[in-house]
Amino acid sequence: MANAIYPKWKEALLSDTADSALSGSGTTGLWVALIDTGNYTYNAAHEFYSSLGGIAGTPMEVTSVTKVNGIVDGNDATFLSVVAGPTIEALVLFRKNIGANTTWRLVCYLDSSVTGLPVTPNGGDIAITWNASGIFGL
Repeated sequence: MANAIYPKWKEALLSDTADSALSGSGTTGLWVALIDTGNYTYNAAHEFYSSLGGIAGTPMEVTSVTKVNGIVDGNDATFLSVVAGPTIEALVLFRKNIGANTTWRLVCYLDSSVTGLPVTPNGGDIAITWNASGIFGL
């Protein structure tokens, strides 16, 4: 699978649906999860975080999110002390809110051109460096 923006998020964004905007921080911001593709396969029909499998470590907030000329960017992410386990081959960005994870919208699936991937967790930190041109564009 190549990098992809989840169609259900694009639909929600175009419809101005609640919890689709990437504004906010903390419990209402853009977050990223490490994904083992042996336990999760991208599916264009997936809409919410609860559809994910193969999540490694604890998802991290993407801080200092910017949206300029259709490009979304933010600070690099470091996942702390990720327990040893299967290889991580992808990232999923999602829009977190104060509700249950059945309402956290999936935004983007990234499995190529990500510095730091693939990586096999060994109990240490995993640093993800976004592309210099941004995380993703519309």
